[in-house]
Amino acid sequence: MTSLEKDPDIENDAWSEAPRVDTGHGTGNRRRLFRGRNLVLCFVLAVFVAIAVSFFRFADRVATIRTPADPRADAIVVLTGGTDRVERAVALLVEGRAKRLLISGVHPGTTRKQLASLTAADMPLFDCCIDLDRLAMNTVGNAAETAAWARAHDFKSLLVVTSAYHLPRAQAELQDALPEVELHAYPVYSSGLHLRAWWHSAGTIRLLMREYVKYTLARARIVVNRVFAAS
Repeated sequence: MTSLEKDPDIENDAWSEAPRVDTGHGTGNRRRLFRGRNLVLCFVLAVFVAIAVSFFRFADRVATIRTPADPRADAIVVLTGGTDRVERAVALLVEGRAKRLLISGVHPGTTRKQLASLTAADMPLFDCCIDLDRLAMNTVGNAAETAAWARAHDFKSLLVVTSAYHLPRAQAELQDALPEVELHAYPVYSSGLHLRAWWHSAGTIRLLMREYVKYTLARARIVVNRVFAAS
């Protein structure tokens, strides 16, 4: 090989050792990726904060619901789920706060006589002024059956009796089913549930979180249904 001829091995080594020029594409991609990750993190954080604020507002609403001083309406509806709810609703009827009572969501095997004994009410009161709904299986069903009952009797106002933590969802469902009827909330506080200091009990926090999720999903479903109905 003469001095004028190129050695391919030497040429390849020279190219491999040549300095590389940074075009900036790699740095730009890394910056865009970093910004994208930051945006995602900020979005997730914003969603988390919004949910937390919404939950605290819901819990505060439940904790501050007060029993009306002079509750009166055309009729009363109580949503089953606890003996204390039914007892309070029957007591309101006995006090003359309304003309008629619907107990919504009664187990098919429960008789009027059992309910009268459970609430210490007279059978004549059950026979004349108390109706039983045995069809409703959940809050949506409670609202549907209550709406049919209220319209059949032409009631313009209702006392809604249920547990305090259940009232926001119950009111949302009932107001959607009965937009023309005036609703008056009557909260029932269970003796073993301290809702007004809910943050002190892990069990109460879990209960409120579950109810908050149910309430949020119910509100979302109602809004979606209204949008489809309007369109």
